[in-house]
Amino acid sequence: MSKVVTLGEIMLRLSPSDKNRFVQADSFDVVYGGGEANVAVSLANYGHNAYFVSKLPKHEIGQSAVNSLRKFGVNTEFIVRGGERVGIYYLEHGASMRPSKVIYDRADSAIALAKADEFDWDAIFQDAKWFHFSGITPAISKQGAEITKQACIAAKKHGVTVSVDLNYRKKLWTPEQAQAVMKDLMQYVDVCIGNEEDAELTLGFKPGGDVTKGELDHKGYERIFEQMQKEFGFKYVVTTLRESHSASDNGWSALIYNGNEFYYSKKYEIRIVDRVGGGDSFSAGLIHGLLTKPTQGEALEFAVAASALKHTIFGDYNLVDEKEVETLAKGDGSGRVQR
Repeated sequence: MSKVVTLGEIMLRLSPSDKNRFVQADSFDVVYGGGEANVAVSLANYGHNAYFVSKLPKHEIGQSAVNSLRKFGVNTEFIVRGGERVGIYYLEHGASMRPSKVIYDRADSAIALAKADEFDWDAIFQDAKWFHFSGITPAISKQGAEITKQACIAAKKHGVTVSVDLNYRKKLWTPEQAQAVMKDLMQYVDVCIGNEEDAELTLGFKPGGDVTKGELDHKGYERIFEQMQKEFGFKYVVTTLRESHSASDNGWSALIYNGNEFYYSKKYEIRIVDRVGGGDSFSAGLIHGLLTKPTQGEALEFAVAASALKHTIFGDYNLVDEKEVETLAKGDGSGRVQR
């Protein structure tokens, strides 16, 4: 399998048990996660040599974050140690018509204050095949944006394929700030992943439809995919197609475009256990698919099946292996007991 590098922030996640509200909580469940860390865990589970690059404090909470990655086979040798804080986010799980809620406490985290020259980019990208980042990392700070750009430059120097999950976060920056940074980074990107909101707010492309009403305008996506590919020269443009019937039930499918043809995946109707990390599991599944499958359609079907399974797993990480994903992708979604 391939060496794949991801760069970003891993955070401490605190959430009330079951589906309780914050005001009901007397204690919190603890897990670790973050966009690119989640991708690395998935890729390690599929057998890749997955590296996660970040900066974390030397204290026990920082070490616990590192340990959570090592537990699932992620290589952590290029995590710089130092700084004072591990970023925190609080998650209240939604149910039915009540949406999930996230509260961030991540200002001045170790990676947000890190500097690009703390990382040995040549060593990081030696023999690498793929580099993945998201729009969250450049949003956390000016230093985060510079680190992301230097990583992209180094990746292209080493001939590495680069993918991005646009991942707009309105609590971190404005659309104007996002577009000023993200449009510049697109010159290094081969595979662009993003949903309808991400494409509009980070790059200025708006599809049709209203996902809050369960509506999707497929022709609208095709138009903006063609525009995005023409403007930035992406090899692939990809989006998940989430139909939010409620916080508990979603329709889930995806679309990919390689500059010549569009491919729509099959659609899954999913009952959600934990949707956080769903997009990250899709990105990881797509990376694995594009590295190992002969067609973009097969790659996309693997990614959609992987992310459908993630929605059934508590925590940020998608704890499934390749065989489980392949079983679902081939049509067995019965959920029958495996003996």
